[in-house]
Amino acid sequence: MKLEGIKVLDLSLFLPGPHFTMMMADHGAEVISLEPPGGEPVRHVGLKQQGESVWFRNVFRGKKSINLNLKSAEGKAAFFKLCQSVDVMVEAFRPGVVDRLGIGYEDVKAVNPGIIYCAISAYGQTGPKRLSPAHDLSIQADSGAVSINEGPDGQPAQPAMPVADMAGSLMAFSGVLMAIIRKQQTGLGDYIDISMQDSLVAWYANVMGPSFAEQRSPVPKEERSWGGAAMYNIYKTADSQYLTLGGSELKFAYNLLTALCDDDAQRNELYECCKLPPGAKQSKVKDFFREKFISKSLAQWTEILANVDVCWAPVRDLHAAMQEAHLQQREMLLTDEKGNSHLGVPIKYKNEPAAPTFTLPKFSEHTKSTLLSIGYSENEIEEMLIKKAFLTE
Repeated sequence: MKLEGIKVLDLSLFLPGPHFTMMMADHGAEVISLEPPGGEPVRHVGLKQQGESVWFRNVFRGKKSINLNLKSAEGKAAFFKLCQSVDVMVEAFRPGVVDRLGIGYEDVKAVNPGIIYCAISAYGQTGPKRLSPAHDLSIQADSGAVSINEGPDGQPAQPAMPVADMAGSLMAFSGVLMAIIRKQQTGLGDYIDISMQDSLVAWYANVMGPSFAEQRSPVPKEERSWGGAAMYNIYKTADSQYLTLGGSELKFAYNLLTALCDDDAQRNELYECCKLPPGAKQSKVKDFFREKFISKSLAQWTEILANVDVCWAPVRDLHAAMQEAHLQQREMLLTDEKGNSHLGVPIKYKNEPAAPTFTLPKFSEHTKSTLLSIGYSENEIEEMLIKKAFLTE
């Protein structure tokens, strides 16, 4: 696999770090998670399947679990000895914590000059907000994402997806892979400062028109991507289901209007409206679609639109969507030998494809074997356990 031979030490928790290091494990990296006392918090968050939380199962598969007391001399010594043999280290503490613990980049670099050290935080390692605590919702709110996630009542709505978490995760993944490639060329490691806010804001390329071009905040329901465009919108059907139109290209507008409107003059007028800026100038087209789509059930529209070259999709509930045949064929829903469900691997190589390992480690399951692998004797390990340099449960 692509990352075979890469060794990762992961001190991160929750979603951004654990998700991307799991993707590394899926593609062959050896990932060692250093869990705190009590374990990775998401072991205990949310619904469980056969005794393990679904969240934990989908960020922790294929990893090893160790525990080291970084406030003890013996635990810290073992940490640095382990750092000598790893390629990548990931941490997601608030800025300054690793330096207070004595395990910051310069400390680790001193024992492993080629280390790729990735630090993920809410606001980054610099700037006036760097010490502010924040999870996904706060970052989305602070970065303008919640304000454009407007509900039908005009009020900001709770975001359904943790886009700041996942943007940070994917940026960290990209940054680490680039650093690995560069290290192979130069032999040099690097320090990577990943801000979840930076990562989220970097995704704004297609929504910054009002802010950059007109120095104003967007009016969500009038903008192209959030309800202002007739051909990029959500419509209710006769059976209280919903469908979406998801492509504003004029060829799709022409195809759909040709299929739905028999009146040549009206069709031409509506088509011309689709050429106008989003917002009130497209209201006639939106009204036409609302009246049309409410006249038939979603099943009827599914049959009709199957023969029209237009971007559209039904609004499926999450469970139904995950059972859909296309995702099944794409192996994005996997089942292990015990019947547990896993999300699949989205990066699909023709050669050396991912081979996710579905085993989940018990807390600190691999501490002793990891210590043995870096040169500790059985007696030394037992002495460390007595001195509480690590926990086993």
